[in-house]
Amino acid sequence: MSRLPLDQVDAFVTAARLRNLTRAAEAMHLTVSALSHRMRLLEQRLGHKLLARGPRGVELTPDGQRLFDAISGPLDTIEHALRRATLRNDHTVTLSLIPSMATAWLVPRLPAFLAAHPELGLNLQSSTHVVDFEREPVDLALRLGGGRWANVHAEFLFPEWITPVTSPALLKQHGRPAPDQMARLPLLGDPANRWKDWFEHFGGQPPARYVAQFDDTETLHQAAAQGVGVGVALARWTLAEPLVKAGRLVTLTKKRLQADFAHYLVYPERSLGHPGFRKVRAWLLEQAGVAVER
Repeated sequence: MSRLPLDQVDAFVTAARLRNLTRAAEAMHLTVSALSHRMRLLEQRLGHKLLARGPRGVELTPDGQRLFDAISGPLDTIEHALRRATLRNDHTVTLSLIPSMATAWLVPRLPAFLAAHPELGLNLQSSTHVVDFEREPVDLALRLGGGRWANVHAEFLFPEWITPVTSPALLKQHGRPAPDQMARLPLLGDPANRWKDWFEHFGGQPPARYVAQFDDTETLHQAAAQGVGVGVALARWTLAEPLVKAGRLVTLTKKRLQADFAHYLVYPERSLGHPGFRKVRAWLLEQAGVAVER
């Protein structure tokens, strides 16, 4: 038998994974007819059916399942190796970070960096997805956590602080309570229940219930900033600071509580040889107030 054309194998694996010929064709930028033609050629070569149409798409036949099990792993390995072997563009750097951090901290600082480095292209991947440097062509990332991640370099950037904030309207209505008296105001619950840490540190008792509970920090901050004042949020200062400067939020006290997590610059070993990466790294560390070796 002659060597199997890779386009036919790719068509089979894509259809087998997605279990839908239309979605598989879209993923390969083909028409459904072209994809089906490749599948027919592969089945003719092998002498048996690999896919069977069903009520919800296509299903693997027993022969198709055996073939898929045998080749999908090696194909993943080949794809991974090709990604790692791809030549890097020394003037393009890809940075991954969560959307709220991009909006509140990075983007306001970008114009000065881009003006100073017109030769560099900076690709920002704004996502809550934790990047897998082994499988994704990303050069560095900003992460929030304890600083310990496997198989990467992690450099401390700056700590995170939490402090109560609310809208100017609610402050005018209720005034500024002492740090241990925050519970007399309508409080907004946060994803990690950090009000408990606040009252343990500064005294007082958390409320029996919160006026609203949020599972997303950015939404929590936006709710606190609403005109009539929904309530008081225990905010992450890095994300809340732009809203405070814009007058949409006000702080209720000068007291701040250091969070048990911090901001880190994270990157794989391969990035160290990338000239563009080195410039972006140096700039990020400068922005974070960290001394950088020249």
